[in-house]
Amino acid sequence: MLLGVASAFDVNKLQATLVAKYGSAALPNFLAWQSMMIAVKEKSADDKIKRVNEFFNRRISWGEDLAVWGQVDYWATPMDTLGKGAGDCEDFAIVKYYTLMMLGIPVSKLRLVYVKAKNANAVTGGDQAHMVMAYYPTPDAEPMILDNLITEIRPASRRPDLQPVFSFNSDGIYSGAGGQAGLSENAKLSKWQDLLQRAQIEGFN
Repeated sequence: MLLGVASAFDVNKLQATLVAKYGSAALPNFLAWQSMMIAVKEKSADDKIKRVNEFFNRRISWGEDLAVWGQVDYWATPMDTLGKGAGDCEDFAIVKYYTLMMLGIPVSKLRLVYVKAKNANAVTGGDQAHMVMAYYPTPDAEPMILDNLITEIRPASRRPDLQPVFSFNSDGIYSGAGGQAGLSENAKLSKWQDLLQRAQIEGFN
């Protein structure tokens, strides 16, 4: 019997969705994910973000969208990422975001942040588009950065290699890693809206 950690998420439906799309071979990732959440559900928020970040950075393999999904720019749902066992930076950030919500971390403390990673392009040596997840302990606090490239969670001031462009969560879109919701030029972030709808169908209500 599966143990849910938040009533807003249908864990049995999530498992059924995973098996239907990826077969029983994907179950070890799912069950390990469940076990990790059960182990940390009574822990502090700091412990939760550390364990979630470590879990996915160690369990999921990094891969380009074209190699993993056969598309140039695909944003995977959490069940997609667990099913494939692989994904790119957006997929890592998204699955961490949903997992922390399942563990009771308020949406207001979580942001997905689109950044430019300085000098990270392996071919040109220039900036590389990248996505990380940010955790805000309090509304005015410096965000802590969860990154698939560096497992150590560091405050934003210790990530000078990342230049925020905009950030977003289920509540809105923001300028940079802070600012006010309602950034007009990104108001139609279609990939995020599509992702939210697909995740809801999977069981993330």
